[in-house]
Amino acid sequence: MKKVGIIIAAVACVALICGGFWFLKVRMDNSKEPELTEVQKITTRDLEKDYPSSARDVIKFYNRIITAYYGEKYTDQELEQMAAQALMLFDEELAANNPKEDYLKQIRAEAGNYKSRKRSIVNSNVCNSRDVVYLTDKETKDNIAYVTASYFVKENTKYDRTHQEYVLRKDEEGHWKILTFYKVSGKASEDDSDE
Repeated sequence: MKKVGIIIAAVACVALICGGFWFLKVRMDNSKEPELTEVQKITTRDLEKDYPSSARDVIKFYNRIITAYYGEKYTDQELEQMAAQALMLFDEELAANNPKEDYLKQIRAEAGNYKSRKRSIVNSNVCNSRDVVYLTDKETKDNIAYVTASYFVKENTKYDRTHQEYVLRKDEEGHWKILTFYKVSGKASEDDSDE
């Protein structure tokens, strides 16, 4: 009889311990904040306080934005917020040539074109930190950086790779801003590590 009492007490202790762990797990799961979507991560980043620290990081964040334009689901308000984030990465000259309404119209048209063609950016890469070219403009004394990025694009069942050269200029606050960009041919040095 004494053995049965010990077994019942042991089973009760094990059940109590398991129940306690289960309760803690449920409570911790309920207290976690919901996982943000990529669009929400882009739109909630405060670029006033958390601006990318290098020319390369500016292009990495810009690539996240354009990849979301063409591949993520979002509301019209979220598209406007993403466009606002992209415009904050633009140099004042590039921003002046892309007023917000015109830029939004262009993005809507391109995103619609991508969707109708079943086209998306599967992956984007930015050159290594050591491959970023830094120069000082002799006339204006502006600090300039050249950053190469490549895009692996899927259209229906076909894949293609394109390359862009981004020219960035450091502003008065020390932030790298996209001055211009253009398509280039050839293979870029690709590495998405944080060197």
